[in-house]
Amino acid sequence: MKNFQAPSWAYLQAALGLFFYQTLDAIDGKQARRTGSSSPLGELFDHGCDSMTQVFVTLNICYAMSLGTVPFGVLIVSVISVVMFYCAHWSTYCTGQLRFSKFDVTEAQMSVISVLLTTAVFGSGVWETQIMFGYTLKYFVVGSSFLVSIYQIHGYVHVIFSGGVGKNGSTIAGTSVLFPLFPLLMVVLPFIMIYTKTDSTVFDDHITLFSLCFGAVGAKATNRLVIAHMSKSELRLWDWIYVGPLAMMLNQYYNYVIDEYALLWIATVEPNKFLNNRMLLGKFDEEELLIV
Repeated sequence: MKNFQAPSWAYLQAALGLFFYQTLDAIDGKQARRTGSSSPLGELFDHGCDSMTQVFVTLNICYAMSLGTVPFGVLIVSVISVVMFYCAHWSTYCTGQLRFSKFDVTEAQMSVISVLLTTAVFGSGVWETQIMFGYTLKYFVVGSSFLVSIYQIHGYVHVIFSGGVGKNGSTIAGTSVLFPLFPLLMVVLPFIMIYTKTDSTVFDDHITLFSLCFGAVGAKATNRLVIAHMSKSELRLWDWIYVGPLAMMLNQYYNYVIDEYALLWIATVEPNKFLNNRMLLGKFDEEELLIV
């Protein structure tokens, strides 16, 4: 990923794929509401697909702007993506409504499409153009995205701390509006610690795999929050999805008993084992899960 540049058609195909994904994602929701066929399973499938694809969209940006030369930048972009998506559903868990601001997911996706099309036309070298103070264009884009993300997260936090719709300002499940913060920390903090504490370059050399692992864990945590919102149930702190990152942390603590690269592969594949419907089936009746 560090110095690799894909052919122009690959970036064009990625841009078109994201455009069609965004369009169909909006159409299916309108169709479900028009026909009265919306269901909890449909909502979970919709937001579940969003949570699982966001890591690939994020990596598309990193590939297009050659951020592989700065692996920590790839991690930061991945963290921003997961935190933004999680916070959106956190506020939904508090208010019972998924709210959109003037600059939200659609505008963000259009920005990604613009980046991909720019790379398709001018090549990834265009992002190495110096614009001011010796900084290149890609740092300007990443920095601007970071500032916009902070603004968005501030909006979500304001909604959350304004109180939920439950009793005494609680969530729709009657629980503390602050509790969803802890699962988010269980996702973000271990990966940052793993990346910064390692004595090797395995995570820099395989930053794509590391980001996929982080994205899978973040997707499962977000899906659990979506299910808690739909079923109006309490959000549990522990989930087996955290075994992977915790194992990598313990492996570092005990002086690398297991090869880090091998363990990274295991931790990346492991979340898929637990991305199943057992938790979902325990929350809804069979009739509620049917898509008419």
